[in-house]
Amino acid sequence: MKTLTILKPDDWHLHLREGLVLKNIIHFTSEYFGRAIVMPNTKNPITSIDKAIAYKKLITEALPKSSNFQPLMTIYLTDETDKEELINGFKNNVIFAAKLYPANATTNSSHGVKKIANLYEVFESMQESGMPLLIHGEVTDSEVDVFDREEVFIDRELQPIIKTFPKLKIVLEHITTSYAVDFVQEKNIGATITPHHLHINRNAMFFGGLNSDFYCLPVAKRENNRLALRKAATSGKECFFLGTDSAPHLRKWKAFCGCAGIFNSPVALESYLTVFEEENALDNFEKFASLNGPNFYNLSPNKEKLKLVSKSNKIVEFIDVIEEKDIVEQIKPFHAGETLNWQVEGIVN
Repeated sequence: MKTLTILKPDDWHLHLREGLVLKNIIHFTSEYFGRAIVMPNTKNPITSIDKAIAYKKLITEALPKSSNFQPLMTIYLTDETDKEELINGFKNNVIFAAKLYPANATTNSSHGVKKIANLYEVFESMQESGMPLLIHGEVTDSEVDVFDREEVFIDRELQPIIKTFPKLKIVLEHITTSYAVDFVQEKNIGATITPHHLHINRNAMFFGGLNSDFYCLPVAKRENNRLALRKAATSGKECFFLGTDSAPHLRKWKAFCGCAGIFNSPVALESYLTVFEEENALDNFEKFASLNGPNFYNLSPNKEKLKLVSKSNKIVEFIDVIEEKDIVEQIKPFHAGETLNWQVEGIVN
């Protein structure tokens, strides 16, 4: 039996939702990850310091009592964002980063930015303070093909941002294309890569009929893009690091309304590790999962260690969410019904 021991990893892109979903799913992350950047696109977006404090309180209250997990809060940028409050929140360690959603780019993004150039004064203040900018990199123009939206965003919006603010700390989130892989390396910015984009290409959405279980935003792309992402993630290069973009939806919404998002927190490490083993890159897994992210954000790596073992691991079909009056809802995890060859054994000294 093969084993792998790494420094405890972090998740640099995570959706925790609210209410009963939050309470029922947070342990999947808090048990084996030291920190996570929590996305602000809740139903009532996190657009102020007060909202960030309140949301962090809800997260902290939902954690197991013995947990030392650290949620890193983000603020949701809008056309009306107050740059003074934004920087205040960052300097006082309330806000870790700001998240840019182009309006209507993904789940709960209707309040997002309609004209990015209007935020240039905000970006200037962020550059001066060292505050990171996290970007959902897609245009939303109806005339742009959904499979081209990442590349068009890079050319139309991200290139000018980097040129105007060369010292702004930028992360291009959940990259999906070889074009993004090359751009990130060329421009020396950061990028997160999800486990699902390493495993599936766009065909997955159409096997056995229209399959919403594999629908996420940005959507999975062609096979050549998936292969480029696998090469990037397993390369050990410091600009690429772990960000699950785990996004739970109750089954009644995911299956029947086709909400965008894949819930991978319960199997994230095993899913990533499967790819690293297939690419003969197990030696680089700790860099991707535990070192590159902290290095990019100028943080110390976690001190605890995590042991993973190579053993048969059958993934459940559904995860129960217990609501009031014992009503049971369900969420389907990534790899549901599959058997993976790795399993997290736990924290070691």
